[in-house]
Amino acid sequence: MPPVQGKSGTTTTPAATLGAAAWIDHLLQRRTDANHRFFAAHADRIARLCHRMAERFARGGRLVAFGHAAAPRSDVRHVAVEFVHPVIVGKRALPALGLASEGGPLAAQVELLAEPEDIAIAFGTDERGGDSDTAAALDAAHRRGCLTIAFSPAGAAWEFVPPSDDPFVRQELVETLYHVLWELVHVFFEHRGLLHGREARTVHDIGAPGFLYPFLAERENDLESVVGDVRASVLLKADEVAALRARTLSEGRDALAAAATALRAAFDGGGRLFALGNGGSATDAMDVVADFREPPRGWPARPAVDLTEDAAILTAIMNDVGPELIFSRQIIAHGRAGDAVLALSTSGGSRNVIEALAEARRRAMVTVALVGYGGGRIAAEGLADHVIVTPSEHIPRIQEAQASAYHVLRELVELAGADAPS
Repeated sequence: MPPVQGKSGTTTTPAATLGAAAWIDHLLQRRTDANHRFFAAHADRIARLCHRMAERFARGGRLVAFGHAAAPRSDVRHVAVEFVHPVIVGKRALPALGLASEGGPLAAQVELLAEPEDIAIAFGTDERGGDSDTAAALDAAHRRGCLTIAFSPAGAAWEFVPPSDDPFVRQELVETLYHVLWELVHVFFEHRGLLHGREARTVHDIGAPGFLYPFLAERENDLESVVGDVRASVLLKADEVAALRARTLSEGRDALAAAATALRAAFDGGGRLFALGNGGSATDAMDVVADFREPPRGWPARPAVDLTEDAAILTAIMNDVGPELIFSRQIIAHGRAGDAVLALSTSGGSRNVIEALAEARRRAMVTVALVGYGGGRIAAEGLADHVIVTPSEHIPRIQEAQASAYHVLRELVELAGADAPS
């Protein structure tokens, strides 16, 4: 929507005209439409890419993810942790490596570390003005013989271009896509006969994931049948996140608007935002901080600190004191009245997240929590000022819906000014 003329004759935004609630509904519809178009268009290719990736992994290949800028770096870390440390019972750990700009030029890192059987996935090739470092790394991966994946026209063998000009929506679609790749690549490991050079087995022991993926019990010599089932599973997962995103943003509408007003007041008063989480939620904290420090659309940069960023601090506290204090000790060091904490937890019960929220409250900081499942202890005991619940027990879908929630929150912070929606 373009800017419109306000009653006073000044130019105002459609969001200010609509109010926060209606604007959140508008942002939700934008995401629902893009999600449907993206996965309807690419479900078959995603299924076939899962097969190609499984063949590479079966031959000893690894996933090598790389990205230069701050926001793509969070996706690099996120996809790597999902493959190395699977959260779904029964999934095998798969080798993955994340390369970001703190390690030097990406192309040089890829030249040094990538191997011909690897799968190279590039994030941020669509960054404003182009990302020459990531593009060069993608080219280096291609020359090494890697299977290459990108999310903009960048010369990769497999390209999936999200149908939106909104960078937040594009990131959310890409996050769902790499989660789906991780979830469904495992299907082909259960069909050894579909992997080149592997012998079929007549009986599958599908174990714990069987209730999620009943097609694991199918015969191993019919690739198109399995691809068809995986394609249907891709569409099902896309529908699941669309429904969960709708519930998160609709049921959390008031909490999001109130949190945005509180964060804007904190920034206007000279406060800073501290973001934290564990595992995949840590990478979402990275993305939150990137979105505040390097925002799109000409928004002002806001002071934000990623409490998951410094491995030396985290491991020192964990080794010497205990993992439950890795965030609260940093809040003791940096937090002051008027600052804010944004905590991400899929369970709503992570001990170190709860300790951090408690310390923040003792220091009169604003506390915002994005939580999954039923909200866990954080929601049940009111351990944060503003709690947005994503009601699901499926961690990848929770994180995808939470990405939408904190992106909407980021946008609302800028709208909570003179023409603030309320």
